[in-house]
Amino acid sequence: MIRSATEFGALVREHRKKLGWTQTELAERCGTGERFIVDLENGKPSCQLEKSLIAARTVGIDLGDLKSASLPPIPEAEDDLGYLPRFS
Repeated sequence: MIRSATEFGALVREHRKKLGWTQTELAERCGTGERFIVDLENGKPSCQLEKSLIAARTVGIDLGDLKSASLPPIPEAEDDLGYLPRFS
């Protein structure tokens, strides 16, 4: 399960690199600017969802993949929402 913008961006980066593409090449294929890809891969939480999904599909990530992505296990003591940022 993807738990943050950072993890989602890392997954996009991993798939992009496996394809041997630069960030510029991915941006061209997605119809976005390179800055967007940089922000997405760096986990910027305010990245636009539609553009993010286009980038994910472009590198071969299906939404079903997000659930099975290999990430460290969540400690049992942590509730399902413990990974979310807390705002004061």
